[in-house]
Amino acid sequence: MTSSSFSNRGNISSFLAMDVMREANILQQTGQDICHLEVGQPSTKAPQVVLEAARQALDSELIGYTDALGLDDLRQALSAYYLKTYKVEVSPDRFVITTGSSAGFILAFLACLDAGQQVAVTSPGYPAYINIIKSLDLTPVTIPLCHENNWTLSATNVHDAEKTHGGIDALLMASPANPTGTMLSKQALTDLSLDCAQAGRWFFSDEIYHGLTYSQEATSALQVGDHDRLIVMNSFSKYFSMTGWRIGWMIVPSKMVRPVERLQQNLFISAPTLSQYAACAALSSAAQDELKSHVELYQDNRDKLFTCLQDNGVTNIAPADGAFYLYADLHSLSPSLESETFCAQLLKEAKVAATPGMDFDKERGARYVRFSYARSSDEIDRAVNRLNEFLARFQ
Repeated sequence: MTSSSFSNRGNISSFLAMDVMREANILQQTGQDICHLEVGQPSTKAPQVVLEAARQALDSELIGYTDALGLDDLRQALSAYYLKTYKVEVSPDRFVITTGSSAGFILAFLACLDAGQQVAVTSPGYPAYINIIKSLDLTPVTIPLCHENNWTLSATNVHDAEKTHGGIDALLMASPANPTGTMLSKQALTDLSLDCAQAGRWFFSDEIYHGLTYSQEATSALQVGDHDRLIVMNSFSKYFSMTGWRIGWMIVPSKMVRPVERLQQNLFISAPTLSQYAACAALSSAAQDELKSHVELYQDNRDKLFTCLQDNGVTNIAPADGAFYLYADLHSLSPSLESETFCAQLLKEAKVAATPGMDFDKERGARYVRFSYARSSDEIDRAVNRLNEFLARFQ
């Protein structure tokens, strides 16, 4: 079979962070001690009550299919969580339980858009956004962000993009953002959401890093104006430390529930049942107490890693208001540095894995590196010591 026999939908870029992780794991399997700063993988386990709920479900439940929209208990619990956390009332009927947020993106795109329509995303941004968009025969429109606009998106940026690319059918954005960690102000989020509503443009708000904030709480798009062009995506992966459980949720307009349900029935049947039972426990007050300590750990890790980079001449770093990443400009250290070579040397020589900026920005990413600080305190300390030694050569 020749390469021309395969669909063009599979002709997408690799996820560089996952490629780096594979290389790091190969080295680790040979007995080398690797500091994993390449992926947004929490070192913390899911809360104890989550683990206990999963064990109980294994003993007492069938673990068969659920309704395509998800367990009623979980949808009810999420509705209560939004009332408590965001002070917004959202009917349980509008929640769709998904196989991580990734499945949520696929369901939203398929339910709302037809082949060829344009979806705007930020650059830098989460690389899977563009790859999923392309694989579904949609057209990505990248809106560049930079230090000058504080790495945050505005409605004006969207209007400027439309002048160049024509009408944009949907906007997908995250706050806090990956890879920068920056957050939109409440006013900026309001402007973007209302602009989409007025333009008849879908607004997909990726809120996966909510809960992981260090100076102010993140605002949900639901708090600044619920409308029939708004879809909110979230996941139990990051804040809840449940990446491998592959469980997330969407909040869709009432009119979209049935179309999304039909797609879910045929594409995924339902989200993993065991994970749904566990997720119910993740929303409990007992779990929240444990999760708050995780955020304190990440903040301490952020501060140590930030200080290390700054002290070694990497002074241009995006504001890390949330999530658990530092997006650092190597050219503030040396204008000749290129991130893929830098990351390869860092892994080989210092045994620290990090992700080249090209994963997040194909045009300007060669000068940037993303470091994840979602690891244990001891691992971050080891990484800082190795970075101090490695970066000293560039002084």
